[in-house]
Parts: sequence; structure tokens; C-alpha cells
Amino acid sequence: MTEGALHGIRVIDLSSVVMGPYATQIMGDLGADVVKVESPAGDSTRHTHPQRHDGMGALALNVNRNKRSVELDLKSAAGHEAFLRLVKTADVLVTNMRPGALQRLGLGYEQLAEVNPRLVYCNAQGFRSDSDRAGLAAYDEIVQASSGMADLMRRATGKPTYAPTILADKLCALTIVYSVLAAVVHQHTTGRGQRVEVPMADTMLAFNLVEHLAGHTFEPAIGPMGFNRSMTEGHQAVRTADGWACILPYTEKNIADFFRAAGREDLAADPRFGDPASRAKHYSELYDEIGKLSVEKTTAQWQRICAELSVPFAPVLELEDVETDPYYTGSGLVSLAEHPTEGTYRQVGPPMILSDTPASVRRHTPARGEHTSELLAELGYAGEEIANLVSPVSE
Repeated sequence: MTEGALHGIRVIDLSSVVMGPYATQIMGDLGADVVKVESPAGDSTRHTHPQRHDGMGALALNVNRNKRSVELDLKSAAGHEAFLRLVKTADVLVTNMRPGALQRLGLGYEQLAEVNPRLVYCNAQGFRSDSDRAGLAAYDEIVQASSGMADLMRRATGKPTYAPTILADKLCALTIVYSVLAAVVHQHTTGRGQRVEVPMADTMLAFNLVEHLAGHTFEPAIGPMGFNRSMTEGHQAVRTADGWACILPYTEKNIADFFRAAGREDLAADPRFGDPASRAKHYSELYDEIGKLSVEKTTAQWQRICAELSVPFAPVLELEDVETDPYYTGSGLVSLAEHPTEGTYRQVGPPMILSDTPASVRRHTPARGEHTSELLAELGYAGEEIANLVSPVSE
């Protein structure tokens, strides 16, 4: 198997739930040696349902592949010492523990930088460590509320609610990956490590404001905040004669071509939908007209028409359809695999395509502490020392 782009990079995953584990899984997919350090209780995500066996919930299987798991009690002197030995061998550490907890364990950046000056130390938590919110617990919904995401949902739907996916966790995971890799490039250039901080609320707000800063981009403001097209009533999938689809004529030509194909020459020439400035004032009417016409043809008919006219179109994919959709099955992105303890399961592979150093799945999600003895031996422990550190339930 071809070595991944991050082959030779050791990453310590001292994180739990989704954000940190998802980020380190991506690094593992790209070839890094990822060591997941778990407490005797294990990552809480291991106990989420559905699951066949305790400790191997579906969510855990989806964020912990390509890792080795070592179980250490970091509150004990022996466990702490073993962890410091591991830090000496690492290039990167990723954690989402709150700063206060890290300091109490003697695992703050300054403390670990003394052990390994080359270490790229990434701490991702809800709020900036220099703020008065630094110690607050922050789950995905908290961050969606704190970053304006829930308010965007209110503006679009009339009620402040949360996106039906753990959006903040996964977005911040991606931010962790590119931030850490930037620091690794600097590390390889200078030989020095550094602290990388990814505050979830700040990351999510920056993401939201790309388009939603809108009129407040200018000082003084020349219009309200919020990207009008995204929040307009009717900005949603439309019904067809036999299902649902996204029909999105985007340019002036797209719009005119769509309405002509639907037999509405009057709308094709309607000045409300002509230039961008006019469309910005009439998105609601545009989406309303598209919705009225979409029910006159089947999804397949619209797909053919839109393809011929280069009008953006997609049928609404139901989640269950990914198992049979030829686009996804053809790429192997979603495939069946055999886990040593969990049996046959559906695996979502790496989506990125690298021509010379492809991402790969080399290891299934490990059991808690599955590689403790192996890792301790690599760190120079032997015999009774390993036996004293290994918990019977993890081996």
C-alpha cells in the first residue's frame, strides 16, 4: 500500500466526543500514526447508540479508525509518566479538554513544550482561553447558539433552532486539521513547535459571516446582516410530480432557459429576475414561481431538461439511498467492511483524492486500550512495568 502524505507524523489524540476524534481520524486517513489516549472510562462516544457491543457505538466507529488506542490513567503518577514518554515521540497533540483541566493534570502547553519543544499542541474548546468563557462547557448546540447559527435558522424558518447535524463539531474538526498541518510545515522548516488554539465559537462565527456579514461588511453599514438569497422564504427543495428536487437556476440565462422550458416565456423575460440587483429584491417571487412549475413534471423529466440547459439540478437524496446510489457506490465512499469484533459494518471512507499519496483505511476502530501493551513496549516499558500499567478490562 502506498504511504499516505502524513506518513512519519505521530499524532496524540487526547480528545473525546466528535470534534477532536474526527480531526485526528482525517490525519490518520492521510497516513499519520494516530495514538488515541483514553482514560479507564473510555471516550464517552463509545457508549452512544446504536451499537452491537458496549464501547463500539456507531458514532465511535465513524470517528476513530486508523488509530491505535492506549489506556492510561493520567491522574496516576505512572500513567502521567507514560504519557510524557509518549509526548517525547510525538509531532502533534490534539485535545479538547478545557484549559483548567489540562493545567491540573500538568498537561498544559508550557509543561509539554518543556518535554518536547517540537510539539505542535492543538487545543480546541468552546471559547477562547483568554476570555471569561474559557471554562464553560460547550457542545455543538451551545456553539450554534453562541455563533449566530441558531439565529440564522430563525431568520430562515421563524424559529431559532439547530442544524440537524453536529455542524460546529465537524467544521471545527476541519479547522483543526488545516491549522495543525500549517504548524507542522512550520515545525519541519524551523524545528520548533507551537500552540494552536481553535475556539469553536470563533470558528463557527467566522464561517457564518463569510456571506452573512453582508451589508455590515461596510462601515457605516449599507444594509442589514444576512445573505438574502439563503434566508428567503421558499429557498428550499421543490416538489416534482413524483418526488422532490433542487432546481436552482442561478444566472440570468439559467432563469430564462428554465422558464422557457416550462412554457412561461413571460417569466423568462420578467425584469424582476433579470440583473442581480433586481433578483436580490425578488428571490421570494422567483422561488415561488419555480415551485409552482416544478410539480408539472417528474424528477427524471426535470433532470433531463436541466442537464440539456446546464441549469443546476439535483434530486433530493434520501439518506438511505446512499447505499444504492451509483455515484456513491461507484466511488467506494460507502462500503461494507469486516470489523474484528463488530462484524460486518458500513464504512464511510476518506472523500479526498490524492494522486500520489492516497488516503486509506488501514485500521478499524480499536477497542479501548487495545494497543496499550504494544505502545508501552515501543516507549521502552517491559514485563512487569507493562503489566502494572495495563488495565485487565482493556486487553
